Amino acid sequence: MYGIFRECWVTLRQYFGGYGEPLDNFRAYLYIVLFLAAAIYIAVRERNVARRVLLGFTPLVIIAGFLFPLTKWAYVSKIDPPVGETYYRILWLVPVYVVIAYAVCLLISRAKRYTVKTVVAVATVLVIALSGSLIYTNRYMTKAENMYHIPQYAVNICDAIKDANGEGQVVVAFPTELVYFVRQYTTDIKMPYGRDYTDWTDKDYFHPVYDAMEKPEVINAKELVAATRDPEGNGNADVRCKYIVLKEGRKIDADLTTLGLKLVATVDEYNIYEDK
Repeated sequence: MYGIFRECWVTLRQYFGGYGEPLDNFRAYLYIVLFLAAAIYIAVRERNVARRVLLGFTPLVIIAGFLFPLTKWAYVSKIDPPVGETYYRILWLVPVYVVIAYAVCLLISRAKRYTVKTVVAVATVLVIALSGSLIYTNRYMTKAENMYHIPQYAVNICDAIKDANGEGQVVVAFPTELVYFVRQYTTDIKMPYGRDYTDWTDKDYFHPVYDAMEKPEVINAKELVAATRDPEGNGNADVRCKYIVLKEGRKIDADLTTLGLKLVATVDEYNIYEDK
């Protein structure tokens, strides 16, 4: 049972942001202490019974039940066998930050002296600042390059295609690293595979253009052109790719211009070929 309790405690710590790094663990423990103190304070000092139960007693009971080994044993055996990967979702029932914020507001409102109110408010701001981190320093954050919040090279490539094509929609075969951004930027450009590829979780995703363009280490130029000219294999001209975009340096066994395509532009290290 102690081992199950330790698993529950680690899950709780991770839920509050503690993933092993000393600073992260410190912040997680601080959040846990703040939350428990806030819930206890509400349970003791709140006069409104409904709020006392909802924001005081109920969160404490949920946390206690979450850490109780028999709760996880029952959850794993009856709801999510064999390992209970979704057990942490029980914590979604706890309004952590609402409890903390309400407790601080309650403490300030109950304080009779202005100096006490000020000290509590300042201390709260300091605790928030010390326990958190500046989101813009996160390694996953990058500075927006434009108003669309997508890489500027994707915008430039799409604009070059639209300028070359003129008015109306056009079908373009893009490398997968661009697929994610094209749909966000414009509806004038269609793709043989787009959302269906980005939503696909199976490595065995199949599409003729994708297979010819992305799977081989060295692209077979004839197979790529054949796939883009008839992606559905039924001669439907509406899905024929008028343009093919390839990154410079992508290995291909023949120059596409020798197969009837025209290199209309090179934008940010991407070649844009037009198939008349």
